Amino acid sequence: MSELILCSNCFKDQGLRLTAFNIGIDKNSFCPRCKTKNGRKLNKELVEKLAYSFFVRGTDVHHIYLYDAPVIQFNEQHYKKSNIDVSKWLKDDIKLIEKAIKVGFFYNTPSTWKVGEVEPLKKLESESERHEIVNRILKEYPERILSKKEIIYRLRKNPTNPSNFDEYDSPPSEYLGGNRLDSINLPIMYASQDLEICVHECRVTVEDKLFLATLYPKRDLKLLDLSKIIDEDVTDFESLDIAVNMLFFTGKNTYEITREIALIVNQAGFDGLVYPSFFSLFRSKANHLDSMCGKSVPSISLFKAHTKSQIIQNVALFGRPIKEKIIAVKCINQVLLNKIIYDVLFGPIDY
Repeated sequence: MSELILCSNCFKDQGLRLTAFNIGIDKNSFCPRCKTKNGRKLNKELVEKLAYSFFVRGTDVHHIYLYDAPVIQFNEQHYKKSNIDVSKWLKDDIKLIEKAIKVGFFYNTPSTWKVGEVEPLKKLESESERHEIVNRILKEYPERILSKKEIIYRLRKNPTNPSNFDEYDSPPSEYLGGNRLDSINLPIMYASQDLEICVHECRVTVEDKLFLATLYPKRDLKLLDLSKIIDEDVTDFESLDIAVNMLFFTGKNTYEITREIALIVNQAGFDGLVYPSFFSLFRSKANHLDSMCGKSVPSISLFKAHTKSQIIQNVALFGRPIKEKIIAVKCINQVLLNKIIYDVLFGPIDY
């Protein structure tokens, strides 16, 4: 183990103190700097980890198509050249970190593909060019067969009659058109093979009455799998894979596009589609659109398998598959929230 240089008690900012305590070494010895014993100790590597967590990940901006775009970065080349403007209670802490690991902090400029400058995405935003890209999606993304041996989960909160199978079908007509894929002309049954993702997707609270239907297909279902990482020999600015993932890792501003994709996939004869859950970013503590050396991680072949493992899949089935006897109910259970855990990161408020 490398030399201990700081401890959690050395910092004034409470967010830094708590982060340092969580990652620090529990050692009953005096801190070489502040001389206290009850703080968690930090070596050079842990101070670097602390700086990355608080100043890089803690200033990561998520706005529309913005991904993996922290406002602040640090490196050794900027030592004694820091130019960020932070709150007064952080100024001494910044100097302490700079001196301890010989780095400087500076404002980061993200690659423009991270803010939506991706050609297929821009075409999807254009009504006149959208069909060109949707046709590419139909051609370049693979089929996935949901077999009769598989099960999927459908969670309902506060249903009127939880034992009625119809409660777990696609919503009634008056509720259509408000979610990511459904529209007035196309009901969607949203489901998943991941129970925890079902809970997240339904935005449940401890006051909700929750019921889970375990479902299975009565025949093999043909789905278009938009959760796959497709092989591409293009730049990140030309990537269809990045464009599609930005659609699903973004909020309501892309719903018009995803609904039209669903309509066209339905017209092409598919029973539904598989798509990446927005909550993949939080469940796996990873960002599918992370970058390394200016390139998106999925575009680097060495990391494709790892990235794929971090994507949680949702299932969208077209029509009313229970009413149409395409999907059958295996059983229904009440679900109780037994434990809730929040894993938080801290960051500065001024920079």
